[in-house]
Amino acid sequence: MKSSKNYIEVNKESWNKRTEVHVKSDFYDNENFKKGKCSLNQIELDLLGDISGKSILHLQCHFGQDTISLNRFGAQITGVDLSDKSILFAQQLAEETNASAKFICCNIYDLKNHLNEKFDTVFASYGTIGWLPDMQKWADIIQHFLKPKGEFVFVEFHPFVWMFNDDFNTIQYNYFNIEPIVEIETGTYADKDSNIIQENITWNHSISEVIQSLLNSDLSIETLKEFDYSPYPCFKNIEKVENNKYRIKQLKKKIPMVYALKARK
Repeated sequence: MKSSKNYIEVNKESWNKRTEVHVKSDFYDNENFKKGKCSLNQIELDLLGDISGKSILHLQCHFGQDTISLNRFGAQITGVDLSDKSILFAQQLAEETNASAKFICCNIYDLKNHLNEKFDTVFASYGTIGWLPDMQKWADIIQHFLKPKGEFVFVEFHPFVWMFNDDFNTIQYNYFNIEPIVEIETGTYADKDSNIIQENITWNHSISEVIQSLLNSDLSIETLKEFDYSPYPCFKNIEKVENNKYRIKQLKKKIPMVYALKARK
């Protein structure tokens, strides 16, 4: 299936539709977030460590919950996202929570045209790189915005997960980045019963593609971990095994669901 639009237009429209649903969803629990609930998970908190006083660039920040959570831990934070509705809601959320957070709306490949700063840390997490076609351009952006000896902290769904169909009962997609995946989706991971319909253009990225792109950009890998659970119930056929730990019912502990890494400039 091919799209009549370019991927930036398609995915921006998709995320604008999603954001309207996400801010009201139980999945994001925005009301409790406004009262002080942290949206970050232990996986990324362990890698980030003490961020008080650090400057952090948050790539593909959606409507800003994680960005604001980072600020609550004392970081000076800038969030970036393609969706103008996400950024609008992020700015409103920051105002409502008295957060000191800056937000920029742009395609991250164009970020050099919108931002002229260097950061102690660049951060990205969960469902980000699948929307990007070129990992080397992505890694170059990370390298560009890091201060010398700055660190990149990254948590992402494992590429093995994206090989399956939605029901996790057959292998449907290639592990490697061989072509764009163009799909029409009803609902969204945060509200599967929502009546929104959107087109998405995504790419699968193997772990070797991700790591090699970072190495090519002169970043050294310090930590690489894999996890047999997801912190979020965002897939079909999923079951809760502990607080903030979910696995595919029929696959149990048999597959990796998330990986995390830290790299340094």
